[in-house]
Amino acid sequence: MGPISSGDQGTMAQSVSAFQAAYITIEVLIALVSVPGNILVIWAVKKNQALQDATFSFIVSLAVADVAVGTLVIPLAIVINIGPQMEFYTCLMVACPVLILTESSILALLAIAVDRYLRVKIPLRYKSVVTPRRAAAAIACCWIVSLFVGLTPMFGWNNLNKMRRTQEANASHTAFVIRCQFENVISMEYMVYFNFFVWVLPPLLLMLIIYLEVFNLIRKQLDKKVSSNSSDPQKYYGKELNIAKSLALVLFLFALSWLPLHTLNCITLFCPSCQTPSILIYIAIFLTHGNSAMNPIVYAFRIQKFRTTFLQIWHQYICCEANKNTNNLDDTELGNWPLERAGTIPDVPYLDLQKPL
Repeated sequence: MGPISSGDQGTMAQSVSAFQAAYITIEVLIALVSVPGNILVIWAVKKNQALQDATFSFIVSLAVADVAVGTLVIPLAIVINIGPQMEFYTCLMVACPVLILTESSILALLAIAVDRYLRVKIPLRYKSVVTPRRAAAAIACCWIVSLFVGLTPMFGWNNLNKMRRTQEANASHTAFVIRCQFENVISMEYMVYFNFFVWVLPPLLLMLIIYLEVFNLIRKQLDKKVSSNSSDPQKYYGKELNIAKSLALVLFLFALSWLPLHTLNCITLFCPSCQTPSILIYIAIFLTHGNSAMNPIVYAFRIQKFRTTFLQIWHQYICCEANKNTNNLDDTELGNWPLERAGTIPDVPYLDLQKPL
């Protein structure tokens, strides 16, 4: 995961420095996009009561994790890239937040996918199944699991023994100083066998299955409505189709952002003699961090009531204009989330969705 190799640095010092400068610049740009975008998402949910339900609590959890990526993970990643000398467990503490927050983002994406599936599968019972209390419990579980996954290296699954065997142990056991880089402290076995094969790849495959099932449910319902004379069911399922397309985009961006880095980790573990170009590692890291900047676009800007609230915030707080319509969003501005309140959708689609497919 660390892009700077430990080989001959004499003739490569200048090019490595150029890589580092470019890396830091791009990381800062990602943070400057990610942090304001995700803060705007949280602000919009707080400002607009129509956004304050169980569904958007998952989006807020994702936005909080993405804000932390920009404010904490990216600065720590820059520190790790520079590679200062520090005590082993101090360096490990610098590396672990990256694992915690990226895992939290993955689990938040999965929670949102499950939530969208339940909205399509059980629209009548959705409100009674996905209550605010259960949504809060699900969010808490996501963060607890993320802490467990991200802090596992602190409890022994790390490279301490390996580093001691490869370096002169001229310090005490509790003050072992190393060059702080990600691959020096984090075990690649942990990254591949535990992190990727257990906590990244299965959620990715599960989201693929969920999104395919959502498309399948909507397709079947649209097929049933082809001969219907009512425009309401068509409008309803048209909105659900737009949601499914957004979910497919989310799945694509998730895979695009995370698979390259984990693929490089697998190559490093299973082919130790293979030399991975530093530029490829840089690009893979940019993709993982850049995913936090993509999420506000995918989850917020495709939702009508988010866009409306963003415009209100822009005019009222940024442009300092008087906003006559603040907090006056009505039921017609529910955007791509048509099952927000019971009774806003015709009975026919509800009943059809309850029938066995």
